[in-house]
Parts: sequence; structure tokens; C-alpha cells
Amino acid sequence: MNTLTLNAPYLVFLGDANDLIMAKVAKGIAHWRPEKCVAQLRLAGAKADLGLPDMSVQEAAAAGAKTFVVGLAPIGGTLPKEWIGLLIEAMEAGLDIASGLHMRLVDIPELVAAAERTGQTLYDVRIPKGEMVCGTGLPRSGKRLLSVGTDCCVGKMFTTLAIHKEMAQRGMNATFRATGQTGILIEGNGVPVDAVVSDFIAGMVEVLSPDNTADHWDIIEGQGSLFHPAYAGVSLGLLHGAQADVLIVCHEAGRVQMDSMDGYLVPELDKVIETNLAMGAVTNPNIRLGGIALNTVNLTHEDALKEIARVEAKFGVPVVDPVRTGVASIVDNLETL
Repeated sequence: MNTLTLNAPYLVFLGDANDLIMAKVAKGIAHWRPEKCVAQLRLAGAKADLGLPDMSVQEAAAAGAKTFVVGLAPIGGTLPKEWIGLLIEAMEAGLDIASGLHMRLVDIPELVAAAERTGQTLYDVRIPKGEMVCGTGLPRSGKRLLSVGTDCCVGKMFTTLAIHKEMAQRGMNATFRATGQTGILIEGNGVPVDAVVSDFIAGMVEVLSPDNTADHWDIIEGQGSLFHPAYAGVSLGLLHGAQADVLIVCHEAGRVQMDSMDGYLVPELDKVIETNLAMGAVTNPNIRLGGIALNTVNLTHEDALKEIARVEAKFGVPVVDPVRTGVASIVDNLETL
């Protein structure tokens, strides 16, 4: 399992991102670990904004920054060549570099040479660590919750982090299990499942959430969607390996178009619930729906509360917006299990 210890505080790089969906790595770190973020660095024309002070590399270094975090999640996970000079500048100013991109920092000769010259460290979060193992499908002790989605970028990581935080505040025995680059950067460990060879995804998720005490909850971060043409394979392997006792289905209210998939519509909630429960039952016949998390960012507060009430009445489980309402009602339900 990946174990990561970065030197804080961070200078969070937003590149030329037009919105916080493209800069979701940066957004996640700034939201969940604000005490570790000293500043943001944006290129000319960038519209994404974390609300952190804007600083140059030199200004951030003077303010105490220790690590330059690449906070972008572009399709394909590549690093534009024109950014390499900026990363070298950061190392020359005394900052380590951390990245969750598919393109590995250690495969870029200029960065490797600069790291050797400056003594700084390159952290590639998306390189799986440890022995790759196949899934067994054997029952495990303890309890597991997995977030799944109608699409990508609908709030699966945010929801699981919010549930874990609520559990921790109540003194419940729970662990957040990161499966993506942002979650790993936040938590400090995890398995980057979208970088694991497909044969081993389920097995590595089993390793991530092993046998535990009867009262212990593993809160497992979901990835992708079973209905996304590009990423469904990762979602299915994660679903089988998690052997979840409880699913939380995440959805953005009002979203019609699948993320970056022209011509593919977001599926209906009932179809998503039915399919995820059926596929999850392959490795845990007792899997159940524990709640629905709605991202209502594009609704007014009044309309958001109406939509939450409508969905709750339809499906008979707690429905929340983790940002607007918190997740207490979902955790209330989990405490009875």
C-alpha cells in the first residue's frame, strides 16, 4: 500500500485550469488539509481559484513552502512540456515535487536531473506500491462502506471523507481508505486503483481494507462509475474488491451529460442503484444501500432541499448534500448496523 509523507506546507499548483473540476486535486487538498496549504500558483488565464494567497515559487519558498503539489487532474494525466521549467524552478527554490498524474515525474529526465542536482525529492503518487495480488472474494471481518457514482466528479471522495470525519467526531472506529491520487495526498496512504493492472484491482482493494474488528468501518473512496464508458473497469474491480456492506450512491443533481463523453447521458438513479447492488452482491450477497449523496452545487438552497426531500421519499434512505446538510443522517443510520 502506498505510504506518503510530504514535507508541509504546500504550494498548490493550479496550472491553467478553467474550473475546480480540472483542479480537483488542488481543491481536495485545500479543503481537507487547509493547514498544510500556504499558497496557490496559477498561470495566466487560469480561472480556478482555491481562495489561497497567489504566490510565485520564490514568494512561496520565502513563506515556508516545502512541497510543490501538482493539483491538476487532466484527461490522460499528462504533464505539459511547458510546465517542466516551473517544476525545476521550484526544486531550485528548495521545494520537493508531488504529483498524482499518470505521467511519472521520475520518467522525465530533466526533472530527475534537477532533483539530483538540488537534492529535492520527486513524489509520484500514482505508482502502486507492494506486491500485486489477485482478488480472492473470500469474506472479511469488519464493516466496509464504498461510495459509487452515477458519473465521474460527482463527490465520491468528498462524501467518504465527510462520513469518516463525522464518524471520528462521534468516536466511532473507522478508517478512510484512499483509492485516488487526491485521497492519497490527503490521507498519506492508499492504493491508486486506476494505475493498477486490471487483473489486480480487486485484490489490491482487499489488501487496502483487510480483516478488522467487528465494530470497525473501512470508508472506501469510490472511483468512476459503472456507467462511464472509459472508467467502468476500475469501478467494477473496486466494487468487487471492497466487498462493501453499505453503498453510498453519489450524484450531481441536474447533470445530464456524462463527464467528457459526448452522446452518453447520465443514467437514472434507480438504475445505478440496482446495477451497483447486483454487481456488489457477487462478492457480498448482503450488500445494501445506505444513503444517497447529492451534489446540489447548481441549485438554489431552496431547490436543493426540495430535491433532497424528493429523492429521500422515493428511495427510503438518508439523502444528503455533504456540503449543504452534512452527512449526520447517513452516519446515524450506520450506527445501527
